[in-house]
Amino acid sequence: MGKRRIYTGTVVSDKMQKTRIVRTVRMGKHAKYGKIMKIFNKFKAHDEKNLSKAGDVVRIEETRPISKDKRFRVIEIIKKAELPELELNDSPEALQAVGKPKSTGEKES
Repeated sequence: MGKRRIYTGTVVSDKMQKTRIVRTVRMGKHAKYGKIMKIFNKFKAHDEKNLSKAGDVVRIEETRPISKDKRFRVIEIIKKAELPELELNDSPEALQAVGKPKSTGEKES
């Protein structure tokens, strides 16, 4: 039996049930010109418990074919995606930044 391939990548899509699309990055040399380039691959990976979300860094392992395109499964979530923090205040500056007009009590004509 051969050794299973293991990759680390970022989840780019979690819109399917129990399936994640994971993008991996590796460095490679151009065959003719020799320039070092980033080579991206996308793999469909099986996530049985639907724990990973878009933006998470995960480790995937090669496994038996699960469906037509799925040949990998998520082993572990290395790093969860960071969500942007939202301010929950109604200050005039915050409302104006969102695009709502500043209410000063005077009617504009």
